[in-house]
Amino acid sequence: MRKRMNFLFTTWEGGGNVTPALETVRKLVARGHQVRVLSEECNRPESESTGATFRPWRRAPSRTDRSRESQAFRDWAAATPQEGLLSVIRDIWCGPALAHAQDVIEELQREPADLVVTCEGLFGVMAGCESLGQRFATLCPNISLAPLPGVPPLGPGLPPARNEQERALHAEIREATVALFDAGLPALNAARTALGLAPLAHLLDQFHSATVELLATSRAFDFPAESLPERVRYVGPQIGDPQWAQPWTSPWHPSDERPLVTVGFSTTFQNHAGVLQNVIDALAIVPTRVLVTLGGSIKADELSASDNCVLVESAPHSAVMREAAVVVTHGGHGTVMRALLSRVPMLVIPHGRDQNDNAVRITERGAGLSLRPDASVAAIRGACQRLLNEPSFRCAARRLGDLVAVETEQSTVVHELEAAASDASSAAA
Repeated sequence: MRKRMNFLFTTWEGGGNVTPALETVRKLVARGHQVRVLSEECNRPESESTGATFRPWRRAPSRTDRSRESQAFRDWAAATPQEGLLSVIRDIWCGPALAHAQDVIEELQREPADLVVTCEGLFGVMAGCESLGQRFATLCPNISLAPLPGVPPLGPGLPPARNEQERALHAEIREATVALFDAGLPALNAARTALGLAPLAHLLDQFHSATVELLATSRAFDFPAESLPERVRYVGPQIGDPQWAQPWTSPWHPSDERPLVTVGFSTTFQNHAGVLQNVIDALAIVPTRVLVTLGGSIKADELSASDNCVLVESAPHSAVMREAAVVVTHGGHGTVMRALLSRVPMLVIPHGRDQNDNAVRITERGAGLSLRPDASVAAIRGACQRLLNEPSFRCAARRLGDLVAVETEQSTVVHELEAAASDASSAAA
């Protein structure tokens, strides 16, 4: 018989990072384990829907709603994607590091856990666990933040290096990426000092105290690493429809044979109303049905829908993408994985974060096209027409989607977490 274990998950409201964590929680609850979720108050309903117990952050930031007005980070307003990431590192991941540490310590003192599972960006949680000797795992809801040998560095959306010149460029960018993350080091080291821990040389060194680092993405989707540290494991995408997604009923008559183009951009605000409008305008004269899911970040009155377009606040991507011929997206990891699982080619229009890196993993496999956010209406129309009319894109999306589906269905995330928690229990005994 399996031993019933106690897990504590910690996360924050960053959009696409929440659903993978809660899908993992759902699986652990289904296995009979006791799970608590420590997160922002706005995540209470979807956390409790998994069967877990919810605890809000007390000292650390805790939004009460998911509106763009309450969004704590403004990476969309930065001059460059690097500056946007810098604001998240400083303001979200590291600025409240001591508060995150104190909250997780207080929760563990109230009720111990066999294992803490934290979003990979909450460095204060990791430091708090380290100060207690508490084992923890990181759950990364996308490709790795930390550089991996042979994998292009995060940020610019680079393909794998093909010659010495490109390898040298990747090494230079990798050093710059580490330095960018180190902008959060003073706040983390101040928290570590307050917790009685030695300072770190680099921010990403905090990962080294994790029992295991789990990448909730597909190995087939990611570019191959030359080697992986022993503690780093791919566990497959953790995909599900968020609890707040509204039921879907197609507004078009069943006899309407025009191909469906599903348009889904970020559920957090990235100032992307203008791009959405360009997509709508591009497809207005293409014989298609166009469904735009707003995701709570853009308001319907900010857009002008064409005759072939329907705007909805939300819809379950698992349902709408199965019917789609093309998906147009910003390239968030969850949307990309859902489109691949539906075997649908994509037009990716990245706005920052990890989106350029997701886009290049699609285009390098021939499963879609990518454009800049300032692409013209004509360029968007041309890309969509190619995706609709050239069978090679759908064939490539099907090939890659088949591989991603196997890793999703055979995910090892529960096994990895149970093994880490079991090791922690044995050590405690």
